[in-house]
Amino acid sequence: MHKKPKLLVTRLLPGPGMDALRKHFDLDVNEKDGPISREDLKARIRDRDGLVCLLSDSIDAAIIARAMHLRIIANYAVGYNNIDIVEATKRKIPVTNTPEVLTETTADLTLGLLISVARRIVEADRFLREGRFKGWAPELLLGTDVHGKVLGIIGMGRIGKAVARRARGFDMQVVYNDAERLPADFEKKQGVQYRSLQGLLTESDYVSIHVPLDEQTKGLISVKEFRIMKKTSYLINVARGPIVDESALVSALKNEDIAGCALDVYEREPKVSPGLLSLPNVVLVPHIGSASVEARTEMAWMVAKNVMTVLIDNRRPPNIVNPEIYK
Repeated sequence: MHKKPKLLVTRLLPGPGMDALRKHFDLDVNEKDGPISREDLKARIRDRDGLVCLLSDSIDAAIIARAMHLRIIANYAVGYNNIDIVEATKRKIPVTNTPEVLTETTADLTLGLLISVARRIVEADRFLREGRFKGWAPELLLGTDVHGKVLGIIGMGRIGKAVARRARGFDMQVVYNDAERLPADFEKKQGVQYRSLQGLLTESDYVSIHVPLDEQTKGLISVKEFRIMKKTSYLINVARGPIVDESALVSALKNEDIAGCALDVYEREPKVSPGLLSLPNVVLVPHIGSASVEARTEMAWMVAKNVMTVLIDNRRPPNIVNPEIYK
């Protein structure tokens, strides 16, 4: 009987994608309610042909070196800064991700966070639940309008563009900054305008971050940037935590250099700076950018397809991030 390829999955995935993995592979799944430990990962990856991992799993050179038979690393995420791509490429191991499927879902959350912090929705919910609502009052929990304001988007990739489309529905003026300026006809069609990073920070009422995490973007928003921003402006981050200097953010909020922030990601995730937890003008959610049933289910399917393509069909996977290994 033909032996099934051996696959390690570091966390249970939702829906039919997980069912497909169980059907086609000799599966080792971390079924604990929490991340797999580094020691456990090292021990369990040794004889595996494939690895399905999460953004919270650090797949560095030492881990990759332990896997003597590894033929694919499939990340259950669009980002892949948790994986040593150079080491994987050196060993001719394809690395895959789950792009595009979470674009619209993450853009939805971005607008949700923006509106929540601007209109003090979370704060108002807490106020009512604590029994402090005594009736309508002219100055009760006054927030800030969203319509007609300037939204600055840092990173005009797939998610940034999806956020810009939604912002048009709120009659917002959208300015953006990116490593490469978009074509003039696209800017005109989408109603967006390019700005330098400093110009964007100076002009925007809301600043939303959508760049990947790399050496250029780590700490991109820090003390200097907060001092440039309007005192009435808000920061929204659904990209990666280390893009924002969290201690500088806490200081900016306490010093009223900015009006507030809404975060889905954190610099030392899952830890959150204590200073953020105590501030009322902050909305915090636990990395739920892609957390819809539809998006997470489709992500699991994409992972399954990537793994099956390599380990069963012996072909190049559809969502490869290091295609040079096939040249």
